[in-house]
Amino acid sequence: MKKQLLVTTLAGAFALSGAVYGSGDHDHSHDEEHKGMTQSGHDEKGGAHNKTDMFLKQRAVDGYQISFHVMRAKSGMEHGGSHNLMVKVEQGDKALNDVVINSKVVYPDGGADIKPLMKMGDWYMTGYDLGEQGEHQLLILFETADGAKHKSGVYYSVE
Repeated sequence: MKKQLLVTTLAGAFALSGAVYGSGDHDHSHDEEHKGMTQSGHDEKGGAHNKTDMFLKQRAVDGYQISFHVMRAKSGMEHGGSHNLMVKVEQGDKALNDVVINSKVVYPDGGADIKPLMKMGDWYMTGYDLGEQGEHQLLILFETADGAKHKSGVYYSVE
């Protein structure tokens, strides 16, 4: 019951996070960061840009290192969508295994989806349909063992 209440609370917080994220609380350098990037997140001027390549971005937030990893789901390995979103939360060089984490995707058409992530080794994972052309905003909200809540996000572009 307590976990269900926490997930519901986090989902409600996500409903507000888009407005908070868009209100100027984040670094707007993402425009230059992914300009000319393919779905793989690699620079088209010499880097790999095959749509089957993997996407890996890292962000620092509140003393934690967050890794965002997106890859096309293999047949039979879909976890709720065409792509798997995987997130790792680390402090120092140690992966945290006791966080509660939810994700939100804002699609290029403005629609959104919220899903909890499930634990898989040192990573947390869920699936989304990320095949639509354009920019997808990937957001996470996680609660650490001390009860503190943290948020982060990246952009994933499909050309």
